[in-house]
Amino acid sequence: MSDFSPASGLAPWQRTAAGAGLLAADGSIAPTIFAEMSALAARTGAINLGQGFPDEDGPAEVLEAARQAIADGVNQYPPGVGMPVLREAIAAHQRRWYGIELDAASEVLVTAGATEALAATLLAFVDTGDEVMTFEPYYDAYAAIIARAGGVHRTVPLRWTRDGSGEQASGSGWQPDHDELRAAVTDRTRVILVNSPHNPTGAVLDAETLALVVELAERHDALIVTDEVYEHLVFGAAHTPIATLPGARERTISISSGGKTFSTTGWKVGWLTAPAPLVTAVLAVKQYLTYVNGAPFQPAIATGLGLPDAFFSDAAATLAAKRDLLATGLEAAGFALSLPQAGYFVIADAAPLGYTDGAELCRALPGLAGVVGVPVTAFVHPDRQGAYSSLVRFAFCKRRDVLEEASARLTGLSAR
Repeated sequence: MSDFSPASGLAPWQRTAAGAGLLAADGSIAPTIFAEMSALAARTGAINLGQGFPDEDGPAEVLEAARQAIADGVNQYPPGVGMPVLREAIAAHQRRWYGIELDAASEVLVTAGATEALAATLLAFVDTGDEVMTFEPYYDAYAAIIARAGGVHRTVPLRWTRDGSGEQASGSGWQPDHDELRAAVTDRTRVILVNSPHNPTGAVLDAETLALVVELAERHDALIVTDEVYEHLVFGAAHTPIATLPGARERTISISSGGKTFSTTGWKVGWLTAPAPLVTAVLAVKQYLTYVNGAPFQPAIATGLGLPDAFFSDAAATLAAKRDLLATGLEAAGFALSLPQAGYFVIADAAPLGYTDGAELCRALPGLAGVVGVPVTAFVHPDRQGAYSSLVRFAFCKRRDVLEEASARLTGLSAR
């Protein structure tokens, strides 16, 4: 396990930066790894496989619905909880895919992306000294928000399980040790934050792990908060929302968004679903953050949620083919790979190429190969970075021609 709590005496903004590992000893603030690597790609002309945004538009029906909404005058403040058409579409989506019955009026809240939903939820429920457990590596916003709330970030590692050759087949790795999970959740735990499908590893947590999370939450009276933004982008695995498990619904806040599913990450339309008292508590905070957002995009995402099943299966299949394309290129370059079960990213180990410092490699990679990635150490507490030091995350949510060019460029590494 690993715990992180910012040093005393820091201003709130300093706590936030410290939680994300961006506060230097002299008080200066470093840019996020995404900003740094994207700027590096822009400066050098390298192919940016660091930040997880698609370079192709989403479905035409969704884009046209947004244009139509703008033309129809849907350009002013929507309701604070979200437009009824989207809340009803979210409730219908949960029923259609998972059999979860929701009251769209009281159990659904529209947010400015999943990140705002996460921020409002943690700020609503986490007080000074409360512990929040996440798996590690973790989406960097978790650490920043927990620190801002005054909480203690306790992590349980996901470990890459490899066979004797050092390779890992899809689905065989990045699961937690259950004894470590049991030890990490105590009566001090206020929230268990579960990201599955997982960023950055692409893991889908197995049924035994999800059941144990529910068991521990009940035992220690903790809330479960789920980040499920990659719920439809799974490759042969099944996504099981924790809220569907026995005993979980009444203590679970489920978070997702339309950005990843519909390739509209810039629209920032997300949501959470939960029992009405939990939604009310989160709304008390959320309404003083963005208040509202994305009026014409809300009915457009509602249109997306109502698309036929074939759209969702085709989107996952298309992305899986892109995963395989980039994976082939990375293997040809000499990386060892962790093949993801879901999401936008593949984890590559640079150690077989002689690179033990992934962050150093990422800063050099534009010059070496004309490609940008992100070191996995950016998603890990400082005291545990050694176990992940040679790992790099590459995004495959790009056009096929971009991935083919990136793969060709990366093959030059094996010749060095």
